[in-house]
Amino acid sequence: MMLRSLTYLVALARERHFGRAAAACHVSQPALSNALRQLEQEFGVVIVERGKRFKGFTPGGEKVLAYARQALAEHESVITGLKAADESLTGELRVGAIPTALPLMAHILAPFSAQHPSVRLTLHSLTSRQIQTGLHEFELDAGVTYLDNEPLSGVRSVSIMNERYYLLTRRRYLTNPEAREVSWTEAASLRLGLLTPNMQNRRIIDAAFGDVGAAVEAAIETDALIDLYTCVRFGSYSSIVPSALLTVFSPDDDMVALPLRDPEVIYQVGIVLADRNPPAPLADILANLHSETAIRGELVALIRDAIQRHWTGPTKRGRRAG
Repeated sequence: MMLRSLTYLVALARERHFGRAAAACHVSQPALSNALRQLEQEFGVVIVERGKRFKGFTPGGEKVLAYARQALAEHESVITGLKAADESLTGELRVGAIPTALPLMAHILAPFSAQHPSVRLTLHSLTSRQIQTGLHEFELDAGVTYLDNEPLSGVRSVSIMNERYYLLTRRRYLTNPEAREVSWTEAASLRLGLLTPNMQNRRIIDAAFGDVGAAVEAAIETDALIDLYTCVRFGSYSSIVPSALLTVFSPDDDMVALPLRDPEVIYQVGIVLADRNPPAPLADILANLHSETAIRGELVALIRDAIQRHWTGPTKRGRRAG
């Protein structure tokens, strides 16, 4: 009964609305309200600010909410651990990923899914800061994010790939249309579409431009990586994209992706999970899988081969001639 009431409390924190929280828990709103009153009696504090609409939690309510999140996470961990002993893992693995890692998430999750097909996977596109919050508040089991730029606190991490940056553009926009690489200085002179400033990828790119003395104002901003590709392919923009995006799309006509140099910018991306003892079992399994050299090597090879095959191989003229 206590666990059920704690579940209702966490749902209310997530939905910020009594009716939506009740619907999410498949109970009536009076049943949810009654459970919250029982919690208040149990802990001896007022949990929810009084009013017809949800106004937030009292200071005491915030403490009970933190307890609820931890208690539910530990309860789930015990159940999962017991099932793991029988090799019959079920449940849900909740993963948050930065947008620049999304093109590779199917490959990142594939080894886990192959070993544990009965586990349901839920994937959220989040900023690195939202991943930090989700892990801290027990809303996420694991994240895929940057490890060495604005690193998260209170997490255990496993590096899985290096993120490199490419100028996605049309050859006609380049000073040298036959170039095989391009400088950040030249990229700064183009009409750029970039991710929004709340994205860590954007802050990395802005820092790189700052290193060469260039102040760039994006001509268009978006929080979706696919939008950057479509802006270049169907618009008059160029963009700075991570290598992962180039594994999903192929060029058309004079569209190219050139590695950015001077400086070469590389950041580690990896799996993170809350540094707790015991760890969340499903997240722990995912992280341990990617600590294996062979699995990391497969991901690196996927990125390298896709770029070589589609983007940095022979010119299109050469292909047609062949």
